[in-house]
Amino acid sequence: MGGHHGEPYQVPHASAYKVECVPQLVEVKEALARQGLKDPWLRNEVWRYEPKQFGTHKGRLNTFLFRGLGVGFCAFLVTAAVEYGLGIGKGQGGHGGHGHEKDEHGDKGHH
Repeated sequence: MGGHHGEPYQVPHASAYKVECVPQLVEVKEALARQGLKDPWLRNEVWRYEPKQFGTHKGRLNTFLFRGLGVGFCAFLVTAAVEYGLGIGKGQGGHGGHGHEKDEHGDKGHH
């Protein structure tokens, strides 16, 4: 039961990621160099800019915004159908009941 049935995930070698291949990171590297700084870990961000592995910004945004929308909508429909079928919530709206409250004198009716 369970377990991993396939090739184990291979972590790419660090040489596979080059800052020079990502224009945005080259800008960061140059901006740091102008201030006399260097970020030795900048290479670790290269993977984020590879559409093959991480997708595009638009794709990631769509995934973030709409993930689970279909399942959530189906759950909503099932819930609404069950409530309708069982008669839950009928007559509990704010539409009825006007004129049935007693005022401070104990009289029913409108003021």
